[in-house]
Amino acid sequence: MLNPRRLVVLRAVLAAGSINQAARNLNYAPATISQHMTELARETGLVLFVKQGRGIVATDAARHLADQAQTLVADFERLERVVADLRGGQGEHLAIACFASAAERWIPELVRTVRQYRPNLTVEISLNEPVDGRGRRQPDLDIRTEPAGGVEVRLDGYHRHELAVEELVAVLPAGHPLVDAPEIALRDLGGEPWVDHDIYDSPIGQIISSACRSAGFTPRFAARLDDHRAALRLVAAGVGVTLLPRLAVVDLPEGAVSRPVVRPVVRRRIVVHVRRDRRRHELLARAVARLRADAESDPCTASPGH
Repeated sequence: MLNPRRLVVLRAVLAAGSINQAARNLNYAPATISQHMTELARETGLVLFVKQGRGIVATDAARHLADQAQTLVADFERLERVVADLRGGQGEHLAIACFASAAERWIPELVRTVRQYRPNLTVEISLNEPVDGRGRRQPDLDIRTEPAGGVEVRLDGYHRHELAVEELVAVLPAGHPLVDAPEIALRDLGGEPWVDHDIYDSPIGQIISSACRSAGFTPRFAARLDDHRAALRLVAAGVGVTLLPRLAVVDLPEGAVSRPVVRPVVRRRIVVHVRRDRRRHELLARAVARLRADAESDPCTASPGH
């Protein structure tokens, strides 16, 4: 059986470029690093390094092994952190997965609230768009986007709570001819260059693509990336237009303006999936109550007349 610690060391050696530098980075003796690499070569039956001049170089096999071990090493390091926390009496965590605008708008107050209740609690927050749970805890709270009129997704082992239905808006360069209109028909953006803030086609991107198809066009992208704040900067620079939820356009950069979209109005539903855990029912209930209160009071997502 492979020793995960030796895979960690292998990746450190490849990243550092030498055994001596890896030893300094890991605070090991060079002989210890060499011993780990010798044992890993024995365990795998692979030649991992060959001599070159006065030093050694990694083989293709070593690099391929390190690449394939990436996810295993991430999970192993997470497990080591859990063990360290348990040893130090700091074993309680609350894991939250959410999209970026929710992390900015709602999560700070949630963290403050749950830590008032459990002062030794560690809250871990990770982005779930695109979804990739490697190296992370399984979320206790998973805040997600769904099409407003679509199927209600339910996750095994979780309770589902709807938080809000939110409209998307068009974001345009300040000098765009359409900025003088109080609202913009989506089809009027069909001939424009677009800035895509969802290159990985997560739920919000799918909602936008579906709305554009219903308006009779497929966006022509001038730029594609996976960060809505960077996308806003590109719009402000005049690169193109985009659609974003109201939560994501609270602080527009200078040079960008937002306008309501009609025909069709584009909406998303925001939900939170809460792990079924009787032992931590009160903690999770407080977290959900805080989320509900923030969603109801946030001007971006509050119900009309709130």
